[in-house]
Amino acid sequence: MKKMIYSLAFVGMAATGSAQSSGFGLGFMLGDPTGLSAKLWLSDGERALDFGLAWGVYGRYVHLHSDYLFHNTSLITVSKGQMALYYGPGIRVRSWSGGRYWYRGRWEDYDGSRIGIGARFPVGLDYMFEGAPVDIFMELVPSLDLTPSTSFDLDAALGARYWF
Repeated sequence: MKKMIYSLAFVGMAATGSAQSSGFGLGFMLGDPTGLSAKLWLSDGERALDFGLAWGVYGRYVHLHSDYLFHNTSLITVSKGQMALYYGPGIRVRSWSGGRYWYRGRWEDYDGSRIGIGARFPVGLDYMFEGAPVDIFMELVPSLDLTPSTSFDLDAALGARYWF
């Protein structure tokens, strides 16, 4: 994992380009969940689609999500690059198997597998480097699980993406 982080940082510092508000980015996110992160900018440079394929560190689950994000780059000014506050609605699907899952602060036992579907609303900061096809982000994601029962959850992640 360290080699991947160093490789992405090196490529980002060595490459030339502009702040990333267009195109497709692929990278990673660390936190709960931990895994792959992808982002696709829409044509106006203020809206994007965000995707994740990850696993839950604490709950041992597979996690898929998709978000429709709005970006505000005028709220926070930085001397180089761009800092965007982003937010928007999304959906997540989580799947557990193996007889146990983490739910409301404790392990639950069950037979077979379990699938949960929920709504999410990520709020985060995204720093887009000037002159490098790399961005870094951090986010908090309040979520409302809708199935198999209703409950509140909070995810958090730090991540980076390389832009193609």
